[in-house]
Amino acid sequence: MNIGEVAARSGLPAKTIRYYEDIKLIRPARDANGYRAFSEADLHKLTFLSRARALGFTIEDCRALLALWEDSSRASADVKQIAGEHLDEIDRKIADLKSMRDTLAGLVRDCAGDGRPDCPILTGLSKPRG
Repeated sequence: MNIGEVAARSGLPAKTIRYYEDIKLIRPARDANGYRAFSEADLHKLTFLSRARALGFTIEDCRALLALWEDSSRASADVKQIAGEHLDEIDRKIADLKSMRDTLAGLVRDCAGDGRPDCPILTGLSKPRG
C-alpha cells in the first residue's frame, strides 16, 4: 500500500504517518523507486497508534504499548501499569476541570449581567488563587 491508501484505511493523515515514521514508531519498507510500501502489519500498527492516541496516550506511552503489543512474551501487568498511570492522569485532569467549572459557575452565578460596571467575574479573575 502507498501512503494514501494506508492513510485512508487507518484514518490517519499522511502527515501524521510520516511523523510516526520520522520518530521510528513505524518503519515501512521502500519500493525500488524509494516510495514507502506499507504492509498489512504497518496498517495494524497505525490503527493501534490511532486508537491509543485517541485515548490520550503520549507518544512515549504509545511507543511502550506498541513494543508490548509486538512482544508475545509480554506481561499484561506491564500494559496495565502504563494504562493505569494514564488513567490516573485522566482522573487528575477531570478533577482539575471540575474545580475550574465550579469556580467559573460561581462567578457567572454571582454576576448580575446588567448595565452596572461592577462585575464579580472580573473581580474574581483579578484575585490571586487561594
